Amino acid sequence: MIRIVRKFAILFAMLTAQLYTAAAYYAWSLPDSYYTADSSTLELDTALHIAAVPAEHTVQAAADTAPASERISLRLFGLIPVKEVEVQQIETPLLVPCGQPFGIKLRMDGALVVGMGDVETAEGARCPAQEAGIQTGDLIQSVNRQSVTTNQELQAAISASKGSAVTITFSREEDIYTCTLTPAFAEKDGCYEAGVWVRDSSAGIGTITFYEPESGSFGGLGHPVCDADTGDILPLGSGEAGAVTISRVVRGTPGNAGMLQGSFTKEPPLGELLCNNRCGVFGTLYRCPSPEDAVPMGLKQEIETGPAQILCTVSGDTPRKYDIVIEKIDYTGTDNTRNMTVCITDPALLEATGGIVQGMSGSPILQNGRLAGAVTHVFLDDPTRGYAIFCENMVRYGLCGS
Repeated sequence: MIRIVRKFAILFAMLTAQLYTAAAYYAWSLPDSYYTADSSTLELDTALHIAAVPAEHTVQAAADTAPASERISLRLFGLIPVKEVEVQQIETPLLVPCGQPFGIKLRMDGALVVGMGDVETAEGARCPAQEAGIQTGDLIQSVNRQSVTTNQELQAAISASKGSAVTITFSREEDIYTCTLTPAFAEKDGCYEAGVWVRDSSAGIGTITFYEPESGSFGGLGHPVCDADTGDILPLGSGEAGAVTISRVVRGTPGNAGMLQGSFTKEPPLGELLCNNRCGVFGTLYRCPSPEDAVPMGLKQEIETGPAQILCTVSGDTPRKYDIVIEKIDYTGTDNTRNMTVCITDPALLEATGGIVQGMSGSPILQNGRLAGAVTHVFLDDPTRGYAIFCENMVRYGLCGS
């Protein structure tokens, strides 16, 4: 009898340990916050049943117009605590899925320092910018209180100094700094220089993810426009979304990323760029670019592994739907732009592009009548597969501005 009791005790201990191990895994892998549609409850599609029950306290939004939030306790089989999460009830936005290519013309509110180098003078080599404390990634905004918005304006201001010290105002992350810089006379070029390489604008091609009919707002790309040299997100001063036509596709192969090649048309701009952040580029469009009907934004807990479709344009300016599979969903939030792993399965798209190529970033993903997200990255070793972002993240960090 004692032996039987011991066996049951051991089995019970092993089962308990496995359940708490599973609870720890879910505590790590599930997000800390959720949106739910008005009047609906949080339901999670997990391998082991997790119940969502009200926590002991609820946090009410300060403003009457803001959605209420409450703390919810997640419990494995309704018994074992997993974690507490914040749940906000929202009115699920209706978004028009697009898939049209667009040209990104981004102008910075200053001159971005992308590199520094020595100036060869009669006395030897020196770097005035480095001596003044300027670093790669700084955004130069004025010289002697005169606004600087282009590379040419910066060069002109440095040249006009005739070697006299100038006051430079620049931003670094969220802070504003000033420094004194003494230009050096470059013997070879015959002019005064600061010893910096700067960039004042950027242009490229991406895909529009969605259009919000009520406000005229749009989101695209699904990841930020970054500087090719520093990797930093380019600060947006002003910009426009331009009309483009895709003229050629360079197919992707293992080890070589393909791309959509196109050109800006002579048509008027499609709209204005207002934000370039970690989840894409956002702004307003002068008209709806898509004939598609508006669909609800897919909440992250509503997205499933399995079949889905993307809307993208690989020729001309008209998108079409292609079959894909959502292979994996990552809720950990370690990268806001890599929430899903997707695989292209449509033979027509594989024939045309080899999979995911540059320029397809922002292509909307549709599943079960909802806008689930957008393609963001391609796997270099397997162009048929790549990452995608939750549409919820694009709306939260783009349209909502958080």
